[in-house]
Amino acid sequence: MIEYLKGEVAELTPATAIIECCGVGYETSITLNTYSALQGKKDAKLFIYEVIREDTHQLYGFSNKQERELFLLLISVSGIGGNTARTILSAFTVTELCDAIASGNETAIKSVKGIGLKTAQRLIVDLKDKISGIYNGESGISAPVAAANNDNIDGAVQALAMLGFPVSAANKVVQSIAKSEPGATIEQLIKLALKQL
Repeated sequence: MIEYLKGEVAELTPATAIIECCGVGYETSITLNTYSALQGKKDAKLFIYEVIREDTHQLYGFSNKQERELFLLLISVSGIGGNTARTILSAFTVTELCDAIASGNETAIKSVKGIGLKTAQRLIVDLKDKISGIYNGESGISAPVAAANNDNIDGAVQALAMLGFPVSAANKVVQSIAKSEPGATIEQLIKLALKQL
């Protein structure tokens, strides 16, 4: 089992990071929170969750252990797989998601694509008592806002396409958000789009 990868950030997109360790590039699926943490960095350390099946060998990378722990809790819930858990962790920070679980805010959780009311309720029931090791009850701090431009819009659409959304639908939603939120960063555009798609 790989605990973490530490090396050079060879490539970075909102959905994947390639970390080069001793001449080998490891592709990891990442969340938007990890993407934000890696932006502008030459070197990185990602905590890894490894999935090995007959038809796939996939690495999920996280910038901190709390995000990985929450990912592991999410995939323990019936009906939530790795990609759905990654989408949830892209729509919320660790603190925001723990806030929603602790307060029983099923409306916020079911705003994520692929999460219906029953799954949101199951997630809250299953994880409410398990998040204490990750969650201290403090509210999250919103990230600073930068000017949205065509690069942010293109990056957001590309990330949503990598997460499995149709490009045309993603583009329409992102363009609409960019008009109403002109100062949104790429991460904010994607998070808002995830709640509308």
